[in-house]
Order: sequence, then C-alpha cells, then structure tokens
Amino acid sequence: MSDASSMSLPEPAEGWQDGSPDAEPQLLASGEREWRVSGDWTLLALRGRYDEFRQRVAGAVAAGSDPLWDLRGVRRLDTAGALTLWQGWGRKAPARLLWLPEHVTLFAQFLQPVALPKRGPRLGPGLAFAEAQLMAFARHAVDLVALTGRLLLDVVLVLRHPSLIGWREISANVYRTGAQALPITALVGFLVGLTLSYLISRQLKTYGADIFVINILGLAVLRELGPLLAAIIVAGRSGSAMTAQIGVMRVTQELDALSVMGISHTVRLVLPKVLALAISLPLVALWTSALMLLGGIAAASAQLKLDPVQFLHLLPGVVEPVNLWLGWIKSVLFGGLIALLACHFGLRVKPNTESLGQSVTQSVVTAITLVIVVDAIFAVLFSNVGI
Repeated sequence: MSDASSMSLPEPAEGWQDGSPDAEPQLLASGEREWRVSGDWTLLALRGRYDEFRQRVAGAVAAGSDPLWDLRGVRRLDTAGALTLWQGWGRKAPARLLWLPEHVTLFAQFLQPVALPKRGPRLGPGLAFAEAQLMAFARHAVDLVALTGRLLLDVVLVLRHPSLIGWREISANVYRTGAQALPITALVGFLVGLTLSYLISRQLKTYGADIFVINILGLAVLRELGPLLAAIIVAGRSGSAMTAQIGVMRVTQELDALSVMGISHTVRLVLPKVLALAISLPLVALWTSALMLLGGIAAASAQLKLDPVQFLHLLPGVVEPVNLWLGWIKSVLFGGLIALLACHFGLRVKPNTESLGQSVTQSVVTAITLVIVVDAIFAVLFSNVGI
C-alpha cells in the first residue's frame, strides 16, 4: 500500500477548511486498505483533470484487495464527479463503501442496467416503412373490430332497456350532420351537376344523341355520384367534427369521468352518432342528387335546348327505381361507416393537442378512402342491377 499512498494528491488548498468554494478534490490513503475521498468532486473542480483522477482511482482499486472507500468527507459531488469515481471503480460499486444519503441518487443512475437493443434481421428503409404501416393498419383494424363488437352488444342492451337511448343526442347529431350540411351540399351538388351535364351534352350533341343525356345523368347521379359526393362532403365536414369532439373529451379527461361514473362510451357517444349519421346521410344524399339533377337540367337546357319539363317527365321512365334504392342503401352504409371511423379515431386520441390533430386528419382521409372503396365494391357487385 506504500505505492498506492504515493498516488495521493497534494494536501487540500488553504482555505478549504473555512468553507471556501474552491476546495481541491482529494484522494488519500488511510491505512493499508482504506481510501478517503474528500474535497469538491464537481464539474468545475475536475475540469481538465478527469482522466488523471480516473486513473488514480483505478490505480487505488488495483493496488489493494477489496479496499474500503469512504466518501463521507466529500464536500460537493455532482454527476461529473460521481461518473469519474464510477469509471475508476471499473463501472461497479465497491464491496466496501461508506457514503452519504445524498450520494445514493447520483450513483443510482449508474446502477441501472442498460437494456441493449435487440439485434434482429435488418430490413431496408422501404421494407421497414412498409412493415410499420402494415402493423399500424393491423392495430387499427383490430381496434375497429373490437369497437364494432362493443357497439353491437350495446345495441342489444338498449333494445332491452330503451331508456338508455340518448334521443336528444341522436336528434342533435341529425341536425348537425344533416340540416346544417344542406347549404354546402346544395352548392357543390348543383355545380357538379352543371359541369357534368355540360360535358356530356357537348359529346352527345356531336353524335345527335341529345336525348340520352337524361339516361346518363339520371343513372350516374341517383346511383353513384349523389350518394358518393354527399358522403365525401359529410366525411370531411361532420366526420372531422365528431373526431375532434371525442378527442377534446379525451384531452379534458371527460372520457375518464364517464368511465368513473360507469357510463359506457359506446352507449353515450358512439351509438347516437352512428344512428344519427345513418339516418341523415341518405336524406342529404337525396338532397344532393336533386340539386345535381337541377344543375344538369340547367346545363342541358342551355346547351341542348332541352325543355326542363320534358327532362323531368322522361327521367322516371329511363332510370329504374332500383337505382334510387341502391343509392339509399349505400348512403345508410356510408353514414354508419363514417361515424364509426370518426369515433374510432376520436377514442384513440392521446391527451395532447398534436395527437388530436393527427387523429382528425387520419379520420377524414380514412373515411373518404373507405367510402370510395365500398362504392367501388357496390358498383362491381350490382353492375347488372337496374341498368
């Protein structure tokens, strides 16, 4: 231990005992198997000398067998000083150690086991992105199926106990998603019908088949474009509002309050929105289709000199009623799907504003995409019906 003793630092600087802030870090041998650490072991006191003290501590560890380390004389100790001692000890706590209670917190961060990342087969950037997207889609699909199952169970519950049905909530949602959507759907529907009829009329006029504008416009509007356009507008307008409403309830912890009171989220929030939109969207789709036909009549009258009365008289004869019923069935399905997706993304919102914005965006994009996909499926399955 004589060699180890020679490694001790000079005596403390003058003035350390009287509490001056510039105390030298000290490493002194006390006996053959004891080392005393004193002074300031801080970032400022050790600046430029970390390697020196680390080597001295390591040399003290190597010089004696299981020495005792006494840190009770340390005046100030911060993370830099604790790390210097820890690295000198070989990144493990000595078997014999005396320290102060406030030292425990500093060394505890080094005692935590570091979880090494698991090395698996590495994928390329493209495959890694595709894997992440696929896993996210699978999680959404599982959660959506679970929400649908919970909703079906709650439907059975409210049928047994009609007093649980939120009639006021359903009425309010019908008004917000239906009546308040009439102006924007009327404007868009009229302009789309006007444009579509104008383009069709130009082509039919070339071949002298002016009268067939009624067939094409009536079939396209009542069967496809009316319900699809209404669903897209409602998904962007009302679907986003539903997601934002439920998301804000998550941020303000209102959903947690409902859970504490034993009120089901699906009975109180999801079911009224799904029923309301399934009721209001077919009416909005019929309104949109009527305005599209009105725009088409205006364009056909101006372009082909077609009498509006003749247009309305011939329309029921060239478009079978099954097309109207098919459009209504699709609208009911679109309404329920949009509301279900809006509630799904709303319930997944985390209690922060960033998650709220992301969920609203995902809700609108997903709803519009699925509406178009479902419409395409209906077009293929019923391609020979009513045509």
